[in-house]
Amino acid sequence: MKRIRIIPALLLINDGLYKTVHFKNPGYVGDPINTVKIFNEKGADEVVVLDITATRDKKPINYRKIAEIAGEAFMPMAYGGGIKTFEEARKVFNAGYEKVILNSSAAENPALIGEIANVYGSQSVVVSIDGKKDWLGRYKVYTANGSHSIGKSPDVYAREMEAGGAGEILINSIDRDGTWEGYDLALVKMVSKTVSIPVIACGGAAGMDDFRKAIVEGGASAVAAGSMFVYQKKGMGVLISFPAQSLKI
Repeated sequence: MKRIRIIPALLLINDGLYKTVHFKNPGYVGDPINTVKIFNEKGADEVVVLDITATRDKKPINYRKIAEIAGEAFMPMAYGGGIKTFEEARKVFNAGYEKVILNSSAAENPALIGEIANVYGSQSVVVSIDGKKDWLGRYKVYTANGSHSIGKSPDVYAREMEAGGAGEILINSIDRDGTWEGYDLALVKMVSKTVSIPVIACGGAAGMDDFRKAIVEGGASAVAAGSMFVYQKKGMGVLISFPAQSLKI
């Protein structure tokens, strides 16, 4: 029996935290620094911070803000959003992050994965794959906060990312994002069975049972969630929380 990592995924827009549904209509959640302090107290395994407008709006990375967030964290931190070059990745590591998360840049410049992995190790590079079904029910990969299809299926793309040097895959379901309907287990399994590196399931979790299903049925190595950690319940107000019990499988 092993302990499973449970990871809050925080969405950053400018200086605030937001939460989306289907990658749209971001609703304000609160201050990221106060939120990270709460996750310190709750004992989160690690935290993912994603600037969801940096690439789409072609904004520079806010190194000042992300360094402030990391400076309050007692747990490992991963950052994604707007990282296009090795130098930008280096600055993120220097800001206090153990991992960088690549999405659009991994699709546009796969060599960047290896550049970073060769210096910082493959365990420090996470490729985020955002998937959703097309009108025929086929899973496709999207980048730029879900706005651009690259025309590849998640399993094929995940193999390419692993071969390029990625140490982990974060598989996120656009269809389930913010819905509280549970993970898209078919999507998670599609990716987890085709790669040998750890896969983090994200998108749709509503409770510990969803976490267990992602591991047991989906084959994920870790689980991430947003809404269930920042809201009381679906349709209710903000309440930063984290499970009191650990997950062991």
